Amino acid sequence: MLQVCLNGARNRAACSHLPVTAAELAAAAREAVAAGAVDVHLHPKDSDARDTLEATAVAAAVNAVRAAVPGTAVGVTTGAWAGPDPYVRVAQVRSWSVLPDHASVNWHEDGAAEVAQALLDRGIGVEAGVYSGTDAAERFLGWPGSRRVLRVLAEITETTTQDALYAASELLERLRPAAAPILLHGEDAGAWPVLRLAAARRLDTRIGLEDALHLPDGEPAADNASLVRAARAIIRLAS
Repeated sequence: MLQVCLNGARNRAACSHLPVTAAELAAAAREAVAAGAVDVHLHPKDSDARDTLEATAVAAAVNAVRAAVPGTAVGVTTGAWAGPDPYVRVAQVRSWSVLPDHASVNWHEDGAAEVAQALLDRGIGVEAGVYSGTDAAERFLGWPGSRRVLRVLAEITETTTQDALYAASELLERLRPAAAPILLHGEDAGAWPVLRLAAARRLDTRIGLEDALHLPDGEPAADNASLVRAARAIIRLAS
């Protein structure tokens, strides 16, 4: 499974063509799915282009993307950068009027179990985000609801090739007891080496402007679709 991560917590200062508005996210999702993505992850933004979990912004983004790619699962973030108080994030999840198919929960963040439970209570799939270099794997595996998640996101934060590949192998070993499918991905300069590892191991993976601003050859990525096409080529070679 190849997921596209359309924008992440980045802003236009980091990427001038980052999709931010609901209409931009819809257009980017349409192009990325046409290029071969089968699942969409996005960060709803407020009027200042900052990540938000506010119900109106979530509804606008999810509705627009669903209309653009009907039948494709659409997920959002619940990252603490969108709201540092976990109890506020739980209340926001419970206030959503339009429900995404899934939402990511970062297990190194305070309140992860409570946010995940709020999602499950609403019938929203949980992507358990487990960052390398943290104790998130142990915290997640120790949670009584760990077998109820949709998938585990093995998220590699190291950005040199050697460090990223070592961290990925180490994290996958720690996640061996997990019952859910693993989606392995990296970021920035580590994104493509880790994606190749995921392809070689037949694991789910993702790519998009959240994770990488450059193609495998180092050229700047014009859009999410170009990243997806490059990822599809790597996955085909590994199959």
